[in-house]
Amino acid sequence: MSHVVTVQTQVTSEAAVQAACRRLRLAPAVPETVKLFSATASGLAVRLPGWRYPLVCDLASGSIQFDNFEGAWGAQRELDAFLQTYAVERATLEARSRGHWVSETTLADGTVKLTLRVGGAA
Repeated sequence: MSHVVTVQTQVTSEAAVQAACRRLRLAPAVPETVKLFSATASGLAVRLPGWRYPLVCDLASGSIQFDNFEGAWGAQRELDAFLQTYAVERATLEARSRGHWVSETTLADGTVKLTLRVGGAA
């Protein structure tokens, strides 16, 4: 039986953040307090390509803080790619930790299809 799921991402897993950074060939995320344009944010800082300020993940709340000045200081596509990759990595880590087999396919429109088989080896 097949099921389609839409995921609204909350960033709560350091392991998935680090896996997303590796997959996207970003520097590892580091815990720090950073100055954004007009605010300060603390959490796991991710430096996206071409962004003036890092993306800061508050793992306790699942929220992210960033300032890209409506795209002038960083392209939305970079944030979208990070969030999609984080969601894929988080779902994969969770499924495999439960002993499920996971297969990933990138579709023509850029979305990712994960296929999980209950009880299969990863």
